[in-house]
Amino acid sequence: MRYPEGQSPDPLYPHSETMHHMLTLSMVMSIVIGVVLFILGRRGNIMWLKVWSVLLIALSLAYLIADAIGFI
Repeated sequence: MRYPEGQSPDPLYPHSETMHHMLTLSMVMSIVIGVVLFILGRRGNIMWLKVWSVLLIALSLAYLIADAIGFI
């Protein structure tokens, strides 16, 4: 679709800044939850819980690092 000169299309997500903050908060909460689950996994000697919690922490940190660098 063409727009008149000087006019830009409406953004698809008008509240994208709010959505960005919500995703960042979700990643921080995931790190906290992952640490708690890892502690519980070590205490109960449950291997799958330790693995999943480490993966949760790693992926959340990767998202936050990519966001800080500007890849997201």
